[in-house]
Amino acid sequence: MLTTRFVNGAPNWLDVGSPDIDSAISFYGGLFGWQFQSAGPEAGGYGFFQLDGRTVAGGMPLPPEHASSAWTVYFQSPDAEATAKAVEQAHGAVLFQPMDVMGEGHMAVLRDPAGAAFGIWQPGRTKGVDIAGDPGSLTWVELYTPDVAAAAAFYHASLGLETSAAPMPGGDYTCLNPADAGEEAMFGGVVPLDLDPTGAASGAYWLAYFEVADADATVAKAVESGGKVTMPATTMEGVGRMAQLTDPHGARFAIITSAPPQS
Repeated sequence: MLTTRFVNGAPNWLDVGSPDIDSAISFYGGLFGWQFQSAGPEAGGYGFFQLDGRTVAGGMPLPPEHASSAWTVYFQSPDAEATAKAVEQAHGAVLFQPMDVMGEGHMAVLRDPAGAAFGIWQPGRTKGVDIAGDPGSLTWVELYTPDVAAAAAFYHASLGLETSAAPMPGGDYTCLNPADAGEEAMFGGVVPLDLDPTGAASGAYWLAYFEVADADATVAKAVESGGKVTMPATTMEGVGRMAQLTDPHGARFAIITSAPPQS
């Protein structure tokens, strides 16, 4: 699972862009108990969601022409420029070129060959989020993609990620971990996307999971606050009870009440 002992290739940041950032602040504040702190006038409205004074994510306003909201997961890179070039060489795309963020670090936003957007963060003064794996914070990520093998090859070439198979009901689950970190450093998985009735695959995307104390209560609160359920709360033995949701502006995210560690 995710921790704040970040290593290269592991998620170390995430943020949500919304056409109505005040609405997003209200929604996620009510859902997870987050408070929002502005990064200052020079940051263009960007700010930090915090839980008990510790940063769990970022948030920013989108231009009015953006009709929907989206979460972006960032992976730690030792060299943002080199990683962006590796992404291009692996047939991905650079959406926002590597840039310095006021000395806090270097970031870029990229896209894999199947269309899933993701970010990279080269730490400067800001190493990453302050909390992970605890209630109200990021605990897992999943890539939904039409070709699991192709995705595994791309992320190995660009981020050095390694995969392993975990037996699950209905078939193996493809797990992700940073290079040379071993399976104990797993932080996410890769899930095959189904084809739609026309035979075309829906767009690939990364999905962030947040730990919660009570999955069912969190789902009910999300719906009351204008969110939607895209996968009802489901229990997976040995994993936990989870659900997939969207916020009022369409940003996908998931929640999980993790099963206690097996002794």
